[in-house]
Amino acid sequence: MIMQDPDMPSPRYHNVIFVETEADGSGAVHHVTGDITSGMVYATRKEGRPEDSEIFVQKHFIGTVESAIYPEKIHAVLERLPPPPKQKKFNIKTLRTEQMKPDGSFYDPGEAKPRMIKCTEWTIEQAIPALYASGVLQKAADEGDTVLESACR
Repeated sequence: MIMQDPDMPSPRYHNVIFVETEADGSGAVHHVTGDITSGMVYATRKEGRPEDSEIFVQKHFIGTVESAIYPEKIHAVLERLPPPPKQKKFNIKTLRTEQMKPDGSFYDPGEAKPRMIKCTEWTIEQAIPALYASGVLQKAADEGDTVLESACR
């Protein structure tokens, strides 16, 4: 059973970049894993068609990458991006898991807090723009290119 984080807007889904590399629609997932109480890490793994997963929600075509440069160039870009860090920890004074400052201290009641960053924000706001900016990800498909999609589950 997975519980939603009460401090994050709901519903939330795990967002990934799926690269279709095979004729049967399978490929590889590029994403961050972990949680915001310990910090997240960039990871990749082979995976079947996203639509075949029982936790699949939706996917969006975001472009293509030249087959000749995959997966090396995507890894080079995504491994340079900082994954979401540890952003929450248990506060012994309040007996709650709370958002913390980068230095590890807690916010005072009423103090403005930045929004927390998880897989969705990393994928949509950092990873995809970085892939476009690097030229690795192209919006238009050329024959022989590998398809990239953003999938939610």
